[in-house]
Amino acid sequence: MTDEELLALLAADRTLAVVRAGSIPDAAGLASALAQGGIRALELTFTTPDVLTHVRRAADTASEHGAAVGVGTVLTADQARAAIDAGAQFLVTPGIRPEVARVATAAGVPISLGAMTPSEVAQALDLGSSVVKIFPARQVGPVFLKDLQGPYPGIKLLPSGGIDASNARSYLDAGALAVCCGTSVVPPAAVEAGEWESIASRAAAFTGALAQPAA
Repeated sequence: MTDEELLALLAADRTLAVVRAGSIPDAAGLASALAQGGIRALELTFTTPDVLTHVRRAADTASEHGAAVGVGTVLTADQARAAIDAGAQFLVTPGIRPEVARVATAAGVPISLGAMTPSEVAQALDLGSSVVKIFPARQVGPVFLKDLQGPYPGIKLLPSGGIDASNARSYLDAGALAVCCGTSVVPPAAVEAGEWESIASRAAAFTGALAQPAA
C-alpha cells in the first residue's frame, strides 16, 4: 500500500478502526464485519496478544473486501520490521518514534506518527508521516485541529482517543482527514466473543453518524 492509497481510503471512509482486545478469535471475520459496516481500515495493536498472527490472518483476506490492515502501538524498530513481515500495510505509533519511521520509510510502508503539540506535528511531517495522528484527541478537542490548519495548511490529521458517534463529525468539520474509532465500535468483549454481526452494525451506525452534520 502506498501513502496515496492509504490517504484515499481514509478520505473515502473517514475513519480507522483501532482494535485492542485480549483475544481475537477470527481476525479475518473481524475485518470483514467492519468492512460490511463501511470501515475498511483496521489497526490491530501490539497491546493485543499474538497480534502478528492476527495481522497475517486478516491480511490474507483483506483484498476480498478492499480492506487495509495495519499495526498500531508500534514503539520499536524491531516491532516495525515484525509487523511489516507479517503483512501490515501501514504502521501507527502513539508518539514520535524516529526508528519506527525509518523502518517504514525504507520498506515503503505508510506510517502515521502520533503527535500532541505543533512541534511534534512538525517532527512527524519531517519523518515522513503520511497522516499525523493526534493523540489523545480528547485532551485537546476539535478546535486544536482547526488551529493547526494555520501553520500547516493542507495537513492530513487523524485524531484518536475519546471519539464516538456523538463527536466524530465535529473533528471532521475541524479539518481531520478521518477519525479513529475504538471501543464504541469494537468493544473488547464483543471482539473476544466474535460478535461480528454486532460489530458490523456498530460500524454502520458510526459511519452513518459521520455523514450527518455536527450537532
